[in-house]
Order: sequence, then C-alpha cells, then structure tokens
Amino acid sequence: MEPVITPSGRFYNEDCVSGARRHIASDSVDLIITDPPYGIGGDDLHQHYNRDEDYVIDGYVEIPASEYGEFSRDWIREAERILRPGGSIYIVSGYTNLYHILKALRETGLEEINHIIWKYTFGVYTSRKYVSSHYHILYYQKPGRPRRFNLESRFGLGEKDPDGGSLNYQDREDVWIINREYKPGQIKNKNELPTALLTKMIQYSSTEGDLVCDMFLGGFSTAKVAIGLGRRAVGFEISPEIFAARADDLTTTRPGTLLPTLRTPMVDARANRGRPWSDADKAALKTRFDHLIQSGRTKKDAVEIVARELGRGRWAVEKMLKTLEASPLTPSQPRHIPPASRSGQPPRTSPERTQTPSRNPP
Repeated sequence: MEPVITPSGRFYNEDCVSGARRHIASDSVDLIITDPPYGIGGDDLHQHYNRDEDYVIDGYVEIPASEYGEFSRDWIREAERILRPGGSIYIVSGYTNLYHILKALRETGLEEINHIIWKYTFGVYTSRKYVSSHYHILYYQKPGRPRRFNLESRFGLGEKDPDGGSLNYQDREDVWIINREYKPGQIKNKNELPTALLTKMIQYSSTEGDLVCDMFLGGFSTAKVAIGLGRRAVGFEISPEIFAARADDLTTTRPGTLLPTLRTPMVDARANRGRPWSDADKAALKTRFDHLIQSGRTKKDAVEIVARELGRGRWAVEKMLKTLEASPLTPSQPRHIPPASRSGQPPRTSPERTQTPSRNPP
C-alpha cells in the first residue's frame, strides 16, 4: 500500500527493519515507543484475555518462537541506528520472550535507565496459577548527549497528596498502575496500549515538535497520541489489513488536540535549581541549617526553609547536607597579603643580612 503522509507524520506499510533503512536517517528520531509482537500465538490472544474477537482487526502478524531472538536483534539494532544520541526508547514486552529482547539490547550500545512494570486490569485468565496482570517496559537511552527527562512535566516537585506524600515521586516510581482501555463494540487491534500509558512516556521523554517513532504501529495508538500531544510521528506496520483499516485515522488526527487535556503541574521555579554548589553556597547552607535546627525547627522544616531561601530544590539540599556530613567543610586559611601591596606598590622586603667578610681570611 502507499504510505500515508500528513503534516505531522509519515507511515509506511512495510517491514520496520528494511523500511527504516529506506526512510529514516541515522540519529534523527528523538523518542521510540514500541510494542513488538509477543511471540505467544497472536491469533489466540482472545483465549488468553477471554474477549470477543468480533471487533478485532484480522491480519495480525506473529513471530514464530524459533525466530524471536534473531527478529529482536534485527529491529533493535535498527532502532539504535535511527535514535539520536540522548534519545530514549521504551519497549513494551510480555514475559515469554523478554529474555530475547534484553539479550538484543545488551548487544547494542544502548544504556538501561529503568525496567518499569506496567500493572493493569483484565489480566490473563487462569484457573491453576496466579493471574498474569503486568507487562515489562524497558526504558533505555542512546548515549552521546544529555537525555531529555522532563522532571516536572506532570507534577511539581513540591506537590503533595492529602497524606503529605510527594505526587512527583509517586508518579515516577517504576511500577505503573494504568488500566487497559475497555472498548466494547469498537474496532480495535489485537493489543493496543492505553492513551494514559503513552501520554506518560511521551510527556517525560519528549517535547513538542520532537519526532516519535513506533516500529510496530498496530492500532496506530502511539502515533495518534504523539500527534495529539504536538509531536511528529513516523512508523511502520507490516500487515496490509491492519494498515488499511487504521491508517486513515491519522488523516483526521489534529496536532495538539490532547494538550488541553493535560494536567498543569504546580512548578516552583527555583532560581538556583541545577546550578553547581560553590564552597560559599555550601557554607551558607550549613550555617543556616544548623541555626534553624538550634532554634527548634524540625529537620524537614529546616530543609524546606533553606531550599526556599537558597533557591534550590529540596532533594538537592538534602543530598548536599548528607555530603557535608560525610565530608565537613574545612575553612581555608586566608592568604597573607603584605600591607604595602594593597596600595598597588611593591611590598617591602627586609634587607638581607650579609656577612662582612673577614679581614683575615683563613
């Protein structure tokens, strides 16, 4: 089939390895989010998930178990090529062939950042073992430049829940509880990622205008969410049936339509956040913190006050206090400057004593 080209994306009905070689330049993609075939018999997924297949699009292309290792090496090596230095990749995988994907990743120069667990509802139906209700999300980067991670894109560092816990910390823990999307009576692909899951990855690891790639488009969910969040998208789907059924959705997907739905984080802009600590900064921190503790403040309150006064993040202050406890500052000795030199004149020096030569040398 002919590719679908829109102002915000390019989508090809091709194998992702050969297609990427033809259509995507090296080091040009900012973010890859992809959900490769699981190699567990895709035509029988309805038996695993106890669902009605009447609305599921035919044409799912599964990978035989005997070929999964080579298949993983080929597409992951190509993903490494197109990803720019400092770019991120998220790979969603089940457990069955996770070994092959991890092995393929370790044969590249990509670096692991997190191994995330995605916990969901509607798990695999079982009667003689525990219910499987999670997937693995492998979060890696391509080294060479600083990696984009938008720390406060969803919650400000100072935002708290009713019990005083950090909302930012909770959102960034490596176990994500995000439900699948239940779509009764709607046309769908075999296994589609929920919008909330895709939004989270895209928010943290890209910015508006970045190029997001999906090597296995499937239901085109990644592409639609990326465009809806103001990013550009590119991707591949090998199945003609699935491509024909879903590609037209992209022609009606308007850029930025999801942006108004995003939560606005409450960000406390600290003037010195991220700036290196000078010796004077460290001394001021220690002096002020000690004074607050001696005046009866709790450690938590003292950290908050000092962070606000010094224009630093709370975590940065706590980390530096621990560093100072381990290696206390030693005051440097002031360098002696002779008084005469302060006026710009050369300093006076005492005349050297010379020994008068003896009249009667030995």
